[in-house]
Amino acid sequence: MQLQAVLLPDDRPAAHARSEPRLIGDLAVWLVIAAELLTFGLLFVSYAFARLHEPALFKSLQATLDLERGALNTVLLVSGSAAVAHAVAAFERGRVVAARRWLLAALGCGLGFTLLKSAEIAAKVAAGADLSANTFWMFYLVLSGFHLLHVVAAAVFLAIVWWLAGRGAYGPGRTHVPETAAAFWHMVDLLWIVLFPLLYVMR
Repeated sequence: MQLQAVLLPDDRPAAHARSEPRLIGDLAVWLVIAAELLTFGLLFVSYAFARLHEPALFKSLQATLDLERGALNTVLLVSGSAAVAHAVAAFERGRVVAARRWLLAALGCGLGFTLLKSAEIAAKVAAGADLSANTFWMFYLVLSGFHLLHVVAAAVFLAIVWWLAGRGAYGPGRTHVPETAAAFWHMVDLLWIVLFPLLYVMR
């Protein structure tokens, strides 16, 4: 992926952008999203099969996870998605200041999720959970850790968009990069919506 092409301000004329159907966001990032969804999909299926083989182990260790914290993390990511969508809409209307505020709100949600999830993972590791402890902790650490990295990456992407927006990079007809960042954030949100019930709720 040519990251420079993705992050540079979009200077295509607004009339051309609206004259024909177009992909919302950058094609290269959509390919990355497709690859990530496939990877997580394989992990989810593997987790489901492992749980079928060791239901008692998975049920007992799932009960040690904080369901309320998981629900709060869900609220944070969904709220972040809403904020990102508002930011893109604000850019389209030329309300750059409002758009940057929505991006900050999304970044706050991402930071909250990162702090809560990092603390949870650290506590489990301190209590003896590691990749070799048992099948459940292996999947928990791989899925949680891999997803957390994606949240951090999405937050960095939004921070770059926020910074460039302050330099007048985006506005009506110039929302290609914010839309790309939004697509990546929504992917992270979607993955958690599957991951949360899989790890925390399903018994």
